[in-house]
Amino acid sequence: MSVDTPILSEGGAGSPVADLIKDTTTQDFMRDVVEASREVPVLVDFWAPWCGPCRQLTPVLEKAVRAAKGAIRLVKLNIDEHPQIPGQMGVQSIPAVFAFQGGRPVDGFMGALPESRVNAFIARLIGETADQSADIEAAEAALAAGDVNTAAQAFGTILQSDAENAQAAAGLAKCYIKTGDLVRAEQTLALVPPTKADSAPVASARAALELARKAGEAGDVESLRAKLAADPNDVQARFDLALALNAKGDRQGALDELLTLVAKHRAWNDDAARKQLVQLFDAWGPSDPATVAGRQRLSSLLFA
Repeated sequence: MSVDTPILSEGGAGSPVADLIKDTTTQDFMRDVVEASREVPVLVDFWAPWCGPCRQLTPVLEKAVRAAKGAIRLVKLNIDEHPQIPGQMGVQSIPAVFAFQGGRPVDGFMGALPESRVNAFIARLIGETADQSADIEAAEAALAAGDVNTAAQAFGTILQSDAENAQAAAGLAKCYIKTGDLVRAEQTLALVPPTKADSAPVASARAALELARKAGEAGDVESLRAKLAADPNDVQARFDLALALNAKGDRQGALDELLTLVAKHRAWNDDAARKQLVQLFDAWGPSDPATVAGRQRLSSLLFA
């Protein structure tokens, strides 16, 4: 949609306003959000009729999207009627807003932010250049492939031109975490402006940092496997093994161990295994295949 052609008068289905702001369903989410975000950024507003803060936030989002005159769209999803998508994306509370760009979630926030912060969030999102978006995607791909040096250099280059880029700062922090430099990871996250401290990439990096600290206290994989072999009912050893496996990049192994604890020892240590799974999902990100699969398996256990 051209940014200079919409006529911002109220209208029915098919009108410019209806195109900019719409409700969606589980069935239409791919078309309305993922595919649409390849043209312009799309905000997804996860809400429910009983949520008071949602009723405060949604009009603010709608006003900001209309003011952007086609540079961004808003899609609203009632989580009571359509719980599958928010469940897969790790939505723990509402209101929750995710920004999609290029077919994937790139940013977001939780809670009813004031109008000034919503406007700043949208301005930052639509102001990002295509080249910068591509650079971030390339840096994240390098990090996912284990090429930490290339990723760190790319994130650092982005930060040199945009010191407030939360996604690049979060990516650089994860690079430091990968190398075991937790102090510099924390220092990097501390540089993120307060207005972006609640963004999804920063929350993911913070969760990864906390996991790295826990893994350092858990012990090494082989020792923990030996403890479990000697006593399969050693709950703490299984919990620590999950952390150690995640630190080694074995996400499937970490999921298996924690889901075993949820199935057999749900109440242990104040529901610690389920809470640890949620932190893993936060660190991996809502669109990561391990997060999607893990949430599905966890839901099957909890609601069987």
